[in-house]
Amino acid sequence: MSASQSLGGSSRCGRILGPSLDKIIKNAAWRKHSQLVSSCKSTLDKLESISESVDSKSPLLGFSSSDAEYVLQPLFLALDSAYAKVVEPALECTFKLFSLGLICGEIDNSSHSVIVFNIIDAICKSGGLGEEAIELGVLRVLLSAVRSPCILIRGDCLVQIVRTCYNVYLGGVNGTNQICAKSVLAQIMTIVFTRVEEDSMDVSVKRVSVSELLEFTDKNLNEGNSIHFCQNFINEVMEATQGVPLKPSPIDIPNASPPLPKQAVDEASTDTEAGTDGSKIREDGFLLFKNLCKLSMKFSSQQHPDDRILLRGKILSLELLKVVMDNGGSIWRVNERFLNGIKQYLCLSLLKNSALSAMAIFQLQCSIFMNLLSKFRSGLKKEIGMFFPMLILRVLENVLQPSFLQKMTVLNLLDKLSQDPQIIIDIFVNYDCDVDASNIFERIVNGLLKTALGPPTGSTTSLSPAQDITFRHESVKCLVSIIKSMGAWMDQQIRPGDLNLVKTPESTSVGESPLTLNGEEGNASDLELHPDVNSEFSDAATLEQRRAYKVELQKGISLFNRKPSKGIDFLISNKKIGSSPEEVALFLKNTVGLDEAKIGDYLGEREDFSLKVMHAYVDSFNFKGMDFGEAIRFFLQGFRLPGEAQKIDRIMEKFAERFCKCNPSSFSSADTAYVLAYSVIMLNTDAHNNMVKDKMTKADFIRNNRGIDDGKDLPEEYLGALYDKIVRNEIKMKADSSAPQSKQENSFNRLLGLDGILNLVNWKQNEEKAVGANGLLIRHIQEQFKSNSRKSESAYHVVTDVAILRFMVEVCWGPMLAAFSVTLDQSDDRVATSQSLQGFRHAVHVTAVMGMQTQRDAFVTSVAKFTYLHCAGDMKQKNVDAVKAIISIAIEDGDHLQEAWEHILTCLSRIEHLQLLGEGAPSDATFFTSSNFEAEEKTQKTLGFSSFKKGTLQNPAMLAVVRGSSYDSTSVGANPSALVTPEQINSFISNLNLLDQIGNFELNHVFAHSQRLNGEAIVAFVKALCKVSISELQSPTDPRVFGLTKIVEIAHYNMNRIRLVWSRIWNVLSDFFVSVGLSENLSVAIFAMDSLRQLAMKFLEREELANYNFQNEFLRPFVIVMQKSNSTEIRELIVRCISQMVLSRVSNVKSGWKSVFMVFTAAAADERKNIVLLAFETMEKIVREFFPYITETETTTFTDCVGCLLTFTNSRFNSDVSLNAIAFLRFCAVRLADGGLVCNKNSSADGSSVVLTNGVSDVHALTDNDDHVSFWIPLLSGLSKLTYDPRSAIRKSSLEVLFNILKDHGHLFSRTFWNSIFCSVIFPVYNSVCGKRDMNILDGHSSVSVHTEGSTWDYETSPVAAECLIDLFVTFFDMVRSQLPGVVSVLTGFIRSPVQGPASTGVAGLMRLTGDLGKRLSEEEWKEIFLCLKDAATSTVPGFIKVLRTMSNIAVLKISQSSDHDMTNDEFDDDNLQTATYVVSRTKNHIAMQLLILQKAPAILISRQHQSPY
Repeated sequence: MSASQSLGGSSRCGRILGPSLDKIIKNAAWRKHSQLVSSCKSTLDKLESISESVDSKSPLLGFSSSDAEYVLQPLFLALDSAYAKVVEPALECTFKLFSLGLICGEIDNSSHSVIVFNIIDAICKSGGLGEEAIELGVLRVLLSAVRSPCILIRGDCLVQIVRTCYNVYLGGVNGTNQICAKSVLAQIMTIVFTRVEEDSMDVSVKRVSVSELLEFTDKNLNEGNSIHFCQNFINEVMEATQGVPLKPSPIDIPNASPPLPKQAVDEASTDTEAGTDGSKIREDGFLLFKNLCKLSMKFSSQQHPDDRILLRGKILSLELLKVVMDNGGSIWRVNERFLNGIKQYLCLSLLKNSALSAMAIFQLQCSIFMNLLSKFRSGLKKEIGMFFPMLILRVLENVLQPSFLQKMTVLNLLDKLSQDPQIIIDIFVNYDCDVDASNIFERIVNGLLKTALGPPTGSTTSLSPAQDITFRHESVKCLVSIIKSMGAWMDQQIRPGDLNLVKTPESTSVGESPLTLNGEEGNASDLELHPDVNSEFSDAATLEQRRAYKVELQKGISLFNRKPSKGIDFLISNKKIGSSPEEVALFLKNTVGLDEAKIGDYLGEREDFSLKVMHAYVDSFNFKGMDFGEAIRFFLQGFRLPGEAQKIDRIMEKFAERFCKCNPSSFSSADTAYVLAYSVIMLNTDAHNNMVKDKMTKADFIRNNRGIDDGKDLPEEYLGALYDKIVRNEIKMKADSSAPQSKQENSFNRLLGLDGILNLVNWKQNEEKAVGANGLLIRHIQEQFKSNSRKSESAYHVVTDVAILRFMVEVCWGPMLAAFSVTLDQSDDRVATSQSLQGFRHAVHVTAVMGMQTQRDAFVTSVAKFTYLHCAGDMKQKNVDAVKAIISIAIEDGDHLQEAWEHILTCLSRIEHLQLLGEGAPSDATFFTSSNFEAEEKTQKTLGFSSFKKGTLQNPAMLAVVRGSSYDSTSVGANPSALVTPEQINSFISNLNLLDQIGNFELNHVFAHSQRLNGEAIVAFVKALCKVSISELQSPTDPRVFGLTKIVEIAHYNMNRIRLVWSRIWNVLSDFFVSVGLSENLSVAIFAMDSLRQLAMKFLEREELANYNFQNEFLRPFVIVMQKSNSTEIRELIVRCISQMVLSRVSNVKSGWKSVFMVFTAAAADERKNIVLLAFETMEKIVREFFPYITETETTTFTDCVGCLLTFTNSRFNSDVSLNAIAFLRFCAVRLADGGLVCNKNSSADGSSVVLTNGVSDVHALTDNDDHVSFWIPLLSGLSKLTYDPRSAIRKSSLEVLFNILKDHGHLFSRTFWNSIFCSVIFPVYNSVCGKRDMNILDGHSSVSVHTEGSTWDYETSPVAAECLIDLFVTFFDMVRSQLPGVVSVLTGFIRSPVQGPASTGVAGLMRLTGDLGKRLSEEEWKEIFLCLKDAATSTVPGFIKVLRTMSNIAVLKISQSSDHDMTNDEFDDDNLQTATYVVSRTKNHIAMQLLILQKAPAILISRQHQSPY
C-alpha cells in the first residue's frame, strides 16, 4: 500500500496517476499491450522527476503542456485498448482527475487539448465493450467531466458524450445500466442548461430524480432496487465534483463565439441560428437543444417500420427535452434565439410526433406543452394557440371513441393547468378575447362538460362503464379547479377598498381603468413570466370590446354559413365589415371559419351586390405569369363551386376575363379561357369522382377543346400537359382533408388555419409511421413555423382587472352548472358529489363577489334543490352534504348573496322543521292555539331520534312532509290526498337520522354570523328572512314561526350596528311586522306583535341621544297596526304592550313618546270601552307621574300628549274619562306656563331660541317666535272645539277650563299671540251662536227643524260663555283692545238670535262691557258699539218681514170653522200648521228683542254720557 502511494511523485496529479498506471501495468497483457506497458513505465519514471509548474494552456493542473500530454498518453492508450481489465483502472483514474478539477480547459476537436479530447473520445468508444462495470464507469466519467467547472466541453465533443449515453441507454447490458444512462443524460441536460441560464460554469445544479424520469417510460427496466442504485450513482458523481474551485486561468471563454463546427450545422439552419449572443456556453446549449429536437423527429424507414430502438431513442429525446423545459428559466423567454429555437425546433418536433400513437410520446408531448404553457406562453402565443386544439382539445372533445390513456393524460394536464389561476386568465384574455384565435377557454369548458355528461344516450362508444365514470369524475374535478382558480385570482386582485369595482358591470368604464401597473402590487409570478416586450397590460374594458367584437363576428360567420346573404347583411349592419363590394370580397377571401360551399353559392348569386362582390373577389387575384391550370387551381382553393350551372357560368366568365387581363398574350380572347375553364372543371370531376366509370381520355379532352380559340385549336402539347396535371393532382380546396372528419372538426380547423398541418396528423396510424411523410408538406409546415418566428408577435395581454371574470363566467357558468348538477343528481359516489358541491361553492363565491345576480342565484338555487329538504323521504348522504354546502356558502359568502339569501334561509327553515318532527315536538300550529302568547325563546334540543314518538306518525304535518312536494312550493306536502305507505314512513325516519349530522349549532351559526355581514348584506339578509317568515306564517294548514323567532334573534344580534345601517334594517322589519300584525290569522298576528314587543323592550334598554328619531321609527309598527287592525284582541294587546314598555322603561323613552301617544290616540278613539279605559289608565299615570320624561329631549311630544288627551275628551263611553282628560289638559297648561318643558334643544322652527325655566318669577312674556306658541295653540284650540260637545258637562267644563287657562296665564302672552288666540280659539267658540240667523223659509217648500243642540248651548251655556268672554276681555283689555269689534260682534250676535234667551244674554253682556270699560273706551270704540247695536236691531227686520210674508201662502181657517179635534189633512195639513206656529213664535221673539233693545239702549247711552269726560 505504501509503495503504491509513493508512485507518481509528489504532485497531486502524480499521486492519482501513479497507482492507476501501476494497476494498468499489472492488468495488461504484456505481449498484446507492450506499447501500453512501456508508456506506463516511462510515465511513472517521468512523474518522479517532474516538478509542478504553471501553464495556462496546459490541460493538466501543475504540469506544462508537453508534460501533460506525455503523462496522459498512457491513459489514452489504456482506454483505446478495448481490454476491460485495462480500461477499468483508466476510467477510475480519469474520473478522479475530472472530479477533482485537475483537468482544465476548453475541449473540442479544434482545441489545443487534443489529448483530453482523444481521451474522452476513447472513453466514449469504451462504452461499447459490453461490460456492465465498464458501462457504469464510462457513464460515471462522462458525467463528472461535464459536471467539472474546470472544463468546457464543446461542440462535437459534447454531442459525442450525449450520443454515448444514448447508446448505453439503447443497448445497455441490463436495465439498471440503461436507467443509469438515462439518469446521466438527464443530469447532463440539467448541468448544461443551468450553465446556459446563468452563462457561467460555476453554478449550483439541481440533482435529477430517477423516479420522476420513469414517470412515463422504462418502468419495466426497474430491477428491484435499480432506482435506488441509480439515484446513489448520480449523487455520488455529483458529490465528488462538488466544491471543486473554478479555475479561471485554464478556462478562457472569450466573448466572441467561434463558428459552430461544420458537421453541427444542419442544412435547415436559418439566419437566427447564425446569430451569436457572445457566449460559448450558450452556443453549445443551443446546439445540444437543436440536436435533441432533431433526434426526436427521426422516423423509422419503410424497410424497418417497427424499429423499436429508434422509438426508444425518440422517446428518450422527448424526455430530455422535457427535462430541459422543466428547468428552463428566463433565458428561454428573453433571449430571442432560444425562443425562436423553441418555435422552430421544439414545436416542429411536437407537430411531427403528434402523428404517433405511442402513449409515452403523447404523454411527453403533453408534459412539454404544459411547460411551454406555464413558463413561456408570453412568447409563444401563436404556437400555443395552434397546439392547444391539436394536442389537447381534439382528445378532450372526442367523447365516443377516445383512447382511455390519452384522455386521462389530457384530463390530468388540464387539472394541473387549472390549478394555476394566472394561466386560466391568460388563456381567456389572449385567445377567447382575440378575434384571430380560437376560443380555447370556452372549448375547454365545453369539452369538459361533454366528458362529464358522458356519451349521448343511444350512441356507440368504446368506453367501458368504469372508464366512463372515471372520465366524468376527472372532468368535474377539472371544472372545479377552474372555478376555484378564478376565485383565487379574484381574491388576490380584490382588495378591501376595491369591492365597489365589481358590484355592477357599469362600474368600470373605458375611461376609468382600475389597472395595476405597479409590479409590487401585481402578481409576482405573472410579472416574472411576462417581462418581455410582447407582454402588455390591458384593461377589462378594452378586452370586453374585443370579446364583444369576436362574439358578433362569429355570430355573423355562423349566420353566413346558414344563409349567406343574411350573414353579410348582419355583418355590414353591425359594422364588422365594410359595405363596399371590395371589403366584402376581402372578408370572403381571408376570413377563416366560412363554409366554402356557401362562399361559392354567394359569389354565384345574380343580385347586383353579390355580383359586384364576385367581381371584386375575382379581381383580387393576380394570375400574372401563371399557367392556366395553376391559375384555376389557385382560384378554386378558397371556395367550392356551386352546383347550379348558371352560377358556375357567371364565376367562370369573370375568371376568364381576369386571367386574360393578367396574361394578355395567353389566348386570343376571353372566350377561349372561359370554355377551357369549363373543360378543366369537367375533367377534374370526371377524373376524380369514383362514381364515373368511363373516364375521359386525353384524346377525348383534346377533341372536346377543338376550335375554342376563335375557331383555331390550342396546341395539343399544351392541352395534353394540362390534362396530365389535372388527372395527376386533383383541383381541390386547401381545406379539403384526405382523412374523413366531422363537420364540426372541419369548421374548427378552418377557424384555426390548421388544415394543412392537421393533414399530417392521423391518430389511427401505427406508432412508428409518420403520416403524410410527404417531404414537401413537412417542409411547408417547417417554413410556416420559421416564418411565424420571424413575424412580430401579436401582443400578449396581461390583465389585473377583476372585471374580466364577468366575461369568463358568462362563458363557463352554464356548462359548469350542468356538469355539477348532473353529477350531483346521477352519482352517489361520495368523492364525485363532494367535488360537485365544491364546484358549486366556488361558483357561488365568484358570481356573488362579481355581482352577477342571475348566475349566482342559479348556482344557489341548484344547491338548495339538491338538499331534497322539500321531499325528505328521498334524501341521501349527498343531499345532507348539500345542506352542509348551503351553510358554508351562507357563512363564507354572506356579504354578497343578496337575493339568494331567500333560498338558503328556506333550506334552514325546512331543516328546523324536519328536526322538530324528528324530536316529536308539537307543530307551531298547535302552539298558536295555546293561551300563552308570551314569546319565550325555544329551548334548544339536541337531535336524538330515539325520542321519535309513534304518535307523531299520525301528525298531519308529518304525513305532509313524508309525501313531499316541489322545491318551489310554499308549504311542504302540496299533495294532501296522496297516500303514505309504511315503506315511505320508514324511509323518512331513516333519512331523518342523516340530518343528525347537522346540529343546532350549525343552524344558529348562520344567524349569529349575521352580525359580521356588511351593511348591504345584512339588509338583504333581513329582507330574505322576512320573505321566508311570511311564507311560513301564511301557510293555511301549518303556519310556522321559525323565521319570526329568527327575526327577533337577528334584530337582537344587530342592534349595535351604526344607526344608518340599523335604520335600513328596521325599515324592512317594520314593514314585515305591520304585514304580519295585520294578518287574518289572529294567532299569527298576536305572536308577531309579542315578538315586536320583545324587540322593543331590548331596544329601549339602549339610551337614545337628543334629537334622534330611532325610537319613534322602531315603535311605528305598533302605531300602524293599531290604526289599521280590525281585531280587538290585537289592539288590546298593542295597548298592553305599549303600557308595559313605557312604564318599565320610562326613563329610556325619548323620541318613542310620539309613537306611544299615537297608539293611545288610536286607542282613545276605539270602539271598545275596555281598550279606551286601559289606554287612559296608562295615560293618566304617564301625565301624573312621568310628565317630565315626556319633554325631556323632545318638546314637540308635548303637542302629541295634548292631542292624545283631546282625543280622550271625545270618548263616548265614560264622561269621567272626558272630564279627567280635560283636567289633565289644564295640568299640562300649568306645566307649560311654569316652564316645565325641560329639553336639551331650545331652538324653534325658525331658528330663534328661548331659555325655559322652572320658576314662575323668571317667566317672561312669550314672543311670536317662542316655541311655546306652537304648544299653546293645539291645547287651546282643542278646548275650544270641546265647547261644541253635545254633552253639557263637557261643554261647561271645557269652557271653564279654557277661559281659566287664558285668565290665569294670559299675562304670559304677547299682543300678537293674543290676537291669534282670539281669532283661532275664542271667536270660534261663539260661531255656533253668532252664526245662527233667521232660518230662511223660501218658496214655501222648506220645512222647519228645531236645532236642539244649538238651543241647548244657547240656553245653558250662552250666559256662562258671555260672562267668561267679558271677564277675559276686561282683564286683559290693554293687550286685547284691538279685538273689541270682535267681542262686540259676538255680543250682538247673541242679540240677533231668534231665540229670546241668547238675545237677553247678548244685551246684558253689552251692558256689562260698557259699564266696566266705559271710561277706558275711546270715542271711536263707543261709536263702534252703537253701530253694532244699531245693526243688530235693524238686521233682523228683513228676516222678520220675510217670515211674515210666508203667512200669505197659508190658508188659515176661520176660528168658527175649526176646532182642535175636527181638522183633517184635507182641510189643513201638518206642515202649514207647524209653519204657522213657527211664525207666531218668531213674531213674539222679535217683538221681545226689539223691546229689550229699546229699553237698554238709553241706559247704555246714559252710561256713555256720564263716563264721558266731555
